[in-house]
Amino acid sequence: MQAVQEGAACFEFGRFRVLSRRRQLLAGDAPVELGSRAFDVLMVLLEARGSLVTKDELLDRVWPGIVVEENNIQVQISSLRKALGEDRNMILTAPLRGYRFTAEVRVTNCEADADASAATDFTTPDSERPAVTNLPAAVSDFVGREPDGQAVWGAVAAVVAPPRAATNLPEPVSELIGRETEIEEILRLARAHRLVTLTGAGGIGKTRLGLAVARLLLPKFVNGAWLAELASLSDPDLVPAAVAMALGLQLPAGAVPAECIANAPGSQHLLLVLDNCEHVIDAAAGIAETLLHTNAALHVIATSREPLGAEGEIVYRVPPLDVPAEGTEDIDDALKHGAVRLFVARARAAQRHFSTDRRISAATTAICRRLDGIPLAIELAAARVATLGAEGVAARLDDRFRLLASGRRTALPRHQTLRATLDWSYDLLPSSERLILRRLSVFAGGFTLEAASTVAACCEVIGPGVVDCVVNLVTKSLVAADVDGPEPRYRLLETTRAYVLEKLTQSSERDEIARRHAEYYRHLLQRAAVESLTRPAAEWLAAYGPDVDNLRAALDWAFSPSGDPSVGVALTIASVPLWLHAHRAKHH
Repeated sequence: MQAVQEGAACFEFGRFRVLSRRRQLLAGDAPVELGSRAFDVLMVLLEARGSLVTKDELLDRVWPGIVVEENNIQVQISSLRKALGEDRNMILTAPLRGYRFTAEVRVTNCEADADASAATDFTTPDSERPAVTNLPAAVSDFVGREPDGQAVWGAVAAVVAPPRAATNLPEPVSELIGRETEIEEILRLARAHRLVTLTGAGGIGKTRLGLAVARLLLPKFVNGAWLAELASLSDPDLVPAAVAMALGLQLPAGAVPAECIANAPGSQHLLLVLDNCEHVIDAAAGIAETLLHTNAALHVIATSREPLGAEGEIVYRVPPLDVPAEGTEDIDDALKHGAVRLFVARARAAQRHFSTDRRISAATTAICRRLDGIPLAIELAAARVATLGAEGVAARLDDRFRLLASGRRTALPRHQTLRATLDWSYDLLPSSERLILRRLSVFAGGFTLEAASTVAACCEVIGPGVVDCVVNLVTKSLVAADVDGPEPRYRLLETTRAYVLEKLTQSSERDEIARRHAEYYRHLLQRAAVESLTRPAAEWLAAYGPDVDNLRAALDWAFSPSGDPSVGVALTIASVPLWLHAHRAKHH
């Protein structure tokens, strides 16, 4: 690949122009904001003229002589796509391989006295090259040598890149996969609001996303971006000191008022990342709110399993990675989904020659679906591929807590095993919410608030109290809510349900709650059978069809050795209209 002569080349594609000498991207005549590394990535893609640029090529060209992780490429590609806006599809991703620039590109001469439409070559004869003097060593080493695109562009990028702002943000050591959309959404929120909290279940990837966004925002803050890790704190009173330490502030001994932190020299215009706030939630909320009230130029990104509840907070619920539809076997279709891409990448890290034929693809898809698209669980499962194979891992997921029990030694203790992650969340709950969460595990699929109030209530927590507990568990990312239908429905992720079902069994009340569950659905379906005679079939099935999984679970218990066959018989009779309506709907 030949080098573009710095200062002469102008690239035109669609409504955009790239002025290489000025290192500027224009949309029409308007400058488009673009970071230095993202500009270098764009130049490499343009030089390739539609050919595939591998990740290794990008790393060599944009970060010459520096060892960085592939995640850096993804971050810069995300910035580029954001800059291109509605034309973002000009950059095509080749999964696990690299990127391709798909738009037609014209190369013209951008000198002030040149015809804007005059075509120019990528090279200039030696006799026509201007004298080059006073260049930094990194570039002058190449003067007089044969053009080497990789070396020259790498050296130019190293010289023109602005100095990085001060920060203690750790550099990524592995690629952040499948989160392009989430990064763009969080960036948009963080630019528009001063306090953004990322919430979600344990292992969902809140910290990784928060740090990725903070790195992208770093150039915007004169006083840098700083990470305050709260995971190791057991005393909420230590939160202000932890923040001051993260910012490198020298403050008097003793209690550290948040106002002192906000007004300290060097802390006026900065981004603060408060990571793992859930166990010191009140203190984290307090310092975030005080800092924002005291300093109008300070911004905060927080990560927590529940919102801080602070003034001005914008909550972003981090979703699981997207998973393929059930039955997907084609690997190309499967690799369109972030969960599968993550599994394959981590499996290849554990077993270099991991292949993805049709059979392995089906197992991989099943693993990602059963693990709910949770990145931590998927990474733990992928690490087992080297010893069990993908099909072996899929076959053992019924015993997932024993299977997924060896994570990174350097990770936080609660992220080293799947069980430890759930232990952390469960142990933070008050006793009433633990009790209700255990009892909710009897539901298969989903449930309504009416069902939860009937089945999970007890003398300590009656109906309205059960509703409050369910709402709190949704807030704490342990119960998922679907409020878009005619009636809100709730569910536990499969892994969370498996965990609390163990707890229910250990509490010796599983049979009692299972009986209540079966009795509730017997009464519900008896009522439904009467309604089926007068209510429109489609409307009736929409109301009662979602409980088919609960019906199956209730029948399984009723006819089990510890169940009650009489309840099972009554439930079977009451369920006949549901089976008939479901059969007709399936075949029409």
